[in-house]
Amino acid sequence: MLVLPLLTLMLSSAAPPATASTASTTAPPAASLTQTAPPGLDVGANTPPSLLGVLATEGTPAASAGTGLDPTATHGLIEGPGAQRATEALVATSDWSVAQLQAWRSALRSMDGGAGQLPADLLPPDANTAWSPVTLPDVRQREATQDVPANSRYQMRWYRIRYAPPQGRWPTSVALYMPRLVAQAAAVLVRTDTGWRPVFDNQSGAREQWVRPLWVVLPAALTELRDEREIEVVIAVPVMQGLYYAVSSVWLGAREDLEPRHDRRWVLQIGVPQATSLTLVTLGLFALVLWFKRREDPAYLLFALASVAWLVRNLHYHLDLPRTREALEWFWWITHASMSWVMLLTFLFALRFARRRFDRFERTITAFVLIASIVSLPLWGRGMDMLVMMHICNAVVGLAGTAFVANIAWRQGSRELKLIATALVIGIGLAIHDLGLLAGWWWPEHIYLMPFATLVILASFLYAVQHRYIQALRGVEQANEELATRLHEQSEQLKAQHDKLREVERQQALLLERQRIMQDMHDGLGSSLLSAMVAVEQGSMAQDQVVTVLRECVDDLRLVIDSLEPVGHDLVSLLATMRYRLGKRLQLGGLRLEWDVHDLPVLEWLEPPDALHVLRLMQEALTNALKHARATRVRVVTRDLGRKVEIRVEDDGEGFDIQQVTAGRGLRGLQRRARQLGGSLRVDSSPGHGTVVTLRLPVERTEPEPSLQQG
Repeated sequence: MLVLPLLTLMLSSAAPPATASTASTTAPPAASLTQTAPPGLDVGANTPPSLLGVLATEGTPAASAGTGLDPTATHGLIEGPGAQRATEALVATSDWSVAQLQAWRSALRSMDGGAGQLPADLLPPDANTAWSPVTLPDVRQREATQDVPANSRYQMRWYRIRYAPPQGRWPTSVALYMPRLVAQAAAVLVRTDTGWRPVFDNQSGAREQWVRPLWVVLPAALTELRDEREIEVVIAVPVMQGLYYAVSSVWLGAREDLEPRHDRRWVLQIGVPQATSLTLVTLGLFALVLWFKRREDPAYLLFALASVAWLVRNLHYHLDLPRTREALEWFWWITHASMSWVMLLTFLFALRFARRRFDRFERTITAFVLIASIVSLPLWGRGMDMLVMMHICNAVVGLAGTAFVANIAWRQGSRELKLIATALVIGIGLAIHDLGLLAGWWWPEHIYLMPFATLVILASFLYAVQHRYIQALRGVEQANEELATRLHEQSEQLKAQHDKLREVERQQALLLERQRIMQDMHDGLGSSLLSAMVAVEQGSMAQDQVVTVLRECVDDLRLVIDSLEPVGHDLVSLLATMRYRLGKRLQLGGLRLEWDVHDLPVLEWLEPPDALHVLRLMQEALTNALKHARATRVRVVTRDLGRKVEIRVEDDGEGFDIQQVTAGRGLRGLQRRARQLGGSLRVDSSPGHGTVVTLRLPVERTEPEPSLQQG
């Protein structure tokens, strides 16, 4: 059963420990990990408590005045060019109560940036017998059932080293670097002529100390005053007795030599998870937009939700941890519980590439994750270790989901699903690595690999989406080719039918135009000629009357011919043609024509039949002014009214009573023609005040409008 919580701990992407501790006994001496390291860094016997970490390598003896150590000791001495790694140190332990630990932290805060001395009872032991060699990394393995006792006590572990400058000359800036330090807030002290001086206190970053590499730049004043001599450094690591802790090896040397190493570690341990989370969120937002466009495909929504859940899971890489216990419990619940949701959404997304749905499995695993999240809420007290329970749930979800997806991929043979299943199995392997790292089983200085597992799984997802997209494109291209072939065949058939139809339409148009012209000539010219002929035969019409009728017939014939002229839907050009035809006749009749015509918008609907109606209306208005009104002046006006155009014919003749002629056939005929044009006709007249005929036509014709009320 212990494997499950640890597997889930692995799947939690290296969650930080709630506490850190060491055993009450010191580790036995061990052989150096670098047997041939050059001398230069030494571990003294009187190092003060300061920072979690261990720095030591084997080296040659070096004398150090006032250290209290045997000058022939070889443990912890490092000297030589460049940055040096300490794989051995001297360690001493002090059992402290909570009050002593608080006094230690208060003393460090009070000395921050100022002078002063640490209390004597909070300094590292002076006796040589209290110090013993220890091999770095120094790790106490995590126990799956470990719990924090109510009356817990603490142990301060002092890791002591001596560092001698290369060739007796100090670098411009000396730095201390530790890849990993899992414990409570550590500190670093350096021995001076007046005693131990704190140079680093990590209380402000203690909650992130488990995942961030330790970086300390020693004050230049401490090294400048010790030319030709080594310095003693103590890393003070407070831990809870009996609980897990991990202290990596320690690097000391010139800042410019160590800084690239620290930066690389920071990028791999902090930068990559942060970049991965932000990249996933960006891709998730893109997937969410795609889902809004294609809601029938839930894979995009699942990917978006999984990216958000992964960001929540890695909040500790982006935010400072809360400072209160209650807030911290809720913070870790959110980050740990969200891991189950990340895996759930990942599996649901992967199964969208299977050939069929697995509703029972999806409902079961969703219900399990939901119940586990609710049961593990910090609201229910501390009847059991909720962290362990969440790890167990994460392990169950991870192993069951990966096994199910791998089984389906193997049976169904989907290329995308097989790749995703392979990536999930790789993720399990990398998670096992992180599990052993957290438990202290192996490689304590390795980086956590789950963020890189996320990249592998993400790459498989992107490949699956890309493969599906390419397959869809190929299907569309094939369908387009088939449609293009069929469309070409249909277009050839339609073209042949269209040519036949155009010929039929042309013949039909010619026939209709002939019929229209014949009808116009029959109703106008033919009727007038017939009436004149009958009157001449009967001798009832004088010669001048016959000439007048014949002139009207000629004008009517010209009107029909003018309506056939191509005027490009331009009403002004049509009116200009009419002016040219009727101008001389009006002048001979004693009428002075005033032409107040302005540019008008093009009437796209103005075809020859419509043009003939307009000309007949204008001819009728001018003829009435010439024959019946006894006018001396006639004025033609055009106006652009926006959605309509207006043509007015005004004369200064005798006028008439409009009420007496309303029922006449002539006025009704004029209004009928106006309605056929989709416009309206208005006649305003009164005895002694002349007559105004107003024709309004639409710029864009839809349905014919009712005629304006006469006045």
